[in-house]
Amino acid sequence: MPYIETSSKEKERNIKLYYEDYGEGKPVILIHGWPLSSAMWEQQKWAIVEAGYRCISYDRRGFGKSDFPWQGYDYDTLSQDLNDLIQSLKLKDVTLVGFSMGGGELGRYVGKFGTDKLSKLVFLSSIAPFMMKTDDNPDGVPESVFEGFKDSLETDRVDFLKGFGKNFVNYEDNKDKISESLLHYTWNIAANASPKGTIDCVNAFGKTDLRNDLKKIDVPTLFIHGDADEVVPVKPTSEQGHKIVNNSKLHIIKGAPHGCVFTHKEEVNKTLLDFLKA
Repeated sequence: MPYIETSSKEKERNIKLYYEDYGEGKPVILIHGWPLSSAMWEQQKWAIVEAGYRCISYDRRGFGKSDFPWQGYDYDTLSQDLNDLIQSLKLKDVTLVGFSMGGGELGRYVGKFGTDKLSKLVFLSSIAPFMMKTDDNPDGVPESVFEGFKDSLETDRVDFLKGFGKNFVNYEDNKDKISESLLHYTWNIAANASPKGTIDCVNAFGKTDLRNDLKKIDVPTLFIHGDADEVVPVKPTSEQGHKIVNNSKLHIIKGAPHGCVFTHKEEVNKTLLDFLKA
């Protein structure tokens, strides 16, 4: 299985990140959401490769087949991991696609490393630029919600993830679009992630302010979000990001939940491929 080794300053050793690399053409890197792995991109990988692109996906540290370090679940470190992947594979003209938590890596990557290696950016159901409610971010989610996530994860992580998985796709409203088998599959991916990484990442995606990072974006950018997302509200995230990033595009998928890559994959894939070709 292919791995790259990061330049992390972990005390014990560097971190190995698992990745998959298919197809030829301009590279597209897919960055998965919390608490899943790159396996969530199954339907998108297929579409991107068949459309003539090189599709690269990887497992964030602490998730999937990557190493499970005890620390490093902040966006400064996670964006360094992304940079290490780009450098190791000697990539240029890259399109980055970040789903949910993965949008944070996109924002902080630009904030730290700029856009010299980038062609385009796609924020999909993304938490960027700032998900937490503050005085100057009134549409955000109260901090108590994220603390509640962490308390529930510490108490009974696998049971919390089971319920979260249903909310992820608004299951009661989308039973005709997603099977119980797929729900179980995604729960299994989440349950097998690092417990420490799963909990620590809540602070990253929930409390990190990426507004200044997004101001530095100067490449074509697309925000995609479902108007029925009950996990990541659209106003403080994609709508705000669209206002911050000059000349960006915003595509709202009617009736789509947070996990639109599963329930509305046809519209997601078409919107993504149209943007890649534009």
